[in-house]
Amino acid sequence: MGRGVLEVHLVDAKGLSGSDFLGKIDPYVIVQYRSQERKSSTARADQGRNPAWNEVFRFQINSSAANVQHKLFFRIMDHDNFSSDDFLGEASVNVTDLISIGMERGTSQLNAAKYSVVTADNSYHGEIRFGITFTAAKVEEDGGAVGGWTNSYRE
Repeated sequence: MGRGVLEVHLVDAKGLSGSDFLGKIDPYVIVQYRSQERKSSTARADQGRNPAWNEVFRFQINSSAANVQHKLFFRIMDHDNFSSDDFLGEASVNVTDLISIGMERGTSQLNAAKYSVVTADNSYHGEIRFGITFTAAKVEEDGGAVGGWTNSYRE
């Protein structure tokens, strides 16, 4: 498929569900592309169900397989100090076409848009907003080898 950088701009979320024992939530997001994960900062407690992050994460894309689906997952969690963090919901987006177009044109972009948040009981509650840009890696086309055995041998 191609090589390059997938840049995710995590903007904000609205209408998230859930609460801890104090009635507030401290949400953060784990963004995942295959085995790569990035974690946002924890939103301030006063933002609660409508957090804003405005953070950018980068993922290295290095795939030669043509028929592989490329997906980004956004797991929204509630930070808890005295127990394990709670799952608030998730969203996902298929970026296969975005990467394909970016490989052809050098870059491609999905402007920031709202995506529904799916909760643990498979209902929709709230939305998360993010944008994505893919930039293809530049490939040397002169075909010449630099370094290696041919340039390191001396008599």
